[in-house]
Amino acid sequence: MLRGFATVSYYAQDLEAAKAWYSALVGEPPYFEVPGGYIEFRIGDYRHELGIVQGDWATHDLAGAPGRQFVYWHVDDLDATLERLIAMGAKEYEPKTVRGPGFETASVVDPFGNVLGVMFNQHYLDVLAGK
Repeated sequence: MLRGFATVSYYAQDLEAAKAWYSALVGEPPYFEVPGGYIEFRIGDYRHELGIVQGDWATHDLAGAPGRQFVYWHVDDLDATLERLIAMGAKEYEPKTVRGPGFETASVVDPFGNVLGVMFNQHYLDVLAGK
């Protein structure tokens, strides 16, 4: 029934600033854009979609608490990733937490109010390697 996520959507009132910030984070520009409304990146080993939606289209108050999407993106070095995100202006939301052998999570709030989860996940690497 659930075959994998299609798109993770975050919101930003300043779409151009979000475009620049996420382009710097993922190392490439968006591959798809609707001017003034939406940008989309392909990210990672499976080229998953990350969409950034114009804040006026949000169904929640962007000025309130951070968005509650908890999608964790696998990273190879959680400490280095957190250091880079904080250097880029993100704020710690969930500190680094060991969840079990081979599983560590953390999250930040990006400059646009979205929760960005990151995780070192040994199972992800095992699946990717065909184990």
